Amino acid sequence: MSEPLLKPKISLKSIVFSFWSVSLAFLVVIVAIYFLGEYDLFNQYYIHVLTVIGMNIILVSSLNIVNGYLGEFTLGHAGFMAIGAYTASLIAINFNIPLVFRLLLSLSGGAIAAGLIGYLIGLVTFKTIGDYLAIITLGFNMIIVNALQNIDYIGGPRGLVGIPKGTNLIVVGICVVLTYTVLRNLVNSNYGRLWVSIRENTIASELMGVGINRIKNIAFTVAATFAGLAGGLWAQYQQFITPKSFDYIKTTEILVMLYLGGMGSLSGSILGAVFYTLMMEILRNVLSMISPQLAEWRMIMSPLVLIIIMLTRQYGLMGNHEWRWLGKREEEPVVETGV
Repeated sequence: MSEPLLKPKISLKSIVFSFWSVSLAFLVVIVAIYFLGEYDLFNQYYIHVLTVIGMNIILVSSLNIVNGYLGEFTLGHAGFMAIGAYTASLIAINFNIPLVFRLLLSLSGGAIAAGLIGYLIGLVTFKTIGDYLAIITLGFNMIIVNALQNIDYIGGPRGLVGIPKGTNLIVVGICVVLTYTVLRNLVNSNYGRLWVSIRENTIASELMGVGINRIKNIAFTVAATFAGLAGGLWAQYQQFITPKSFDYIKTTEILVMLYLGGMGSLSGSILGAVFYTLMMEILRNVLSMISPQLAEWRMIMSPLVLIIIMLTRQYGLMGNHEWRWLGKREEEPVVETGV
């Protein structure tokens, strides 16, 4: 008789609720909604809201890598979004190539540009300790916004116009799945475990031989890259961007969504983006019914929600917890004997 073999026991439930099956179902629903909208069978406003939610999910989940899993605090995510948005827009405007290739080139260019800047900033930033990362990244965000306002080639304070339309609900849905494929694999890899170990005890991690600055910079670069991707999507969806779109208010919105959903949880990033975006849209509609001038008062809710979360539920909705299909699948071994 041969030695007993250990094989994973795969149930029907684990297959149905696996990451890939949920992702496939998500894309099928997104495609169906998009084409229903094309034939006026689904409200275009709802499609717009779903598209914005998708881009917010990419932003929040990428910031969660640094603020959640790594345990650092950065305030410059909107700056990386701006780099991705302007880079992707310039590529889309200046390259007269078929839509699919232009979209791939512009989104890749925006993500790479943001990731490269993030890497260079991280080389300097992570030599400091404590709250200096927040201060430096906040300063970086302000520098980016002010620099964009003073460059006439990209429209200056007037903004950049004439950006070709490239983003739709299907493109955003594909990018969400791509983002979560990469981030989920990273979080469940050795890098993810190193990020959590640094968050829990930096000194112990360093004593174990972990290159603290290098590992931190990898997380920071990954977060900046996907912020750039979200920026490229946003620019080619709005077809018009201004530097003020990426100021501290945008950073505050991303932080509110992150803390609302929960730190250290990719599932929480989804919940936070969905709840916050829907809340802002509902407030916009309700306040507009009372008076059109009141619609902008909904922005007061962003810092107010952040304060309430910090006082009442510091871990958010899903802090340090994951839905089963997003977590690492645990394989239950069974013993089989053979002759």
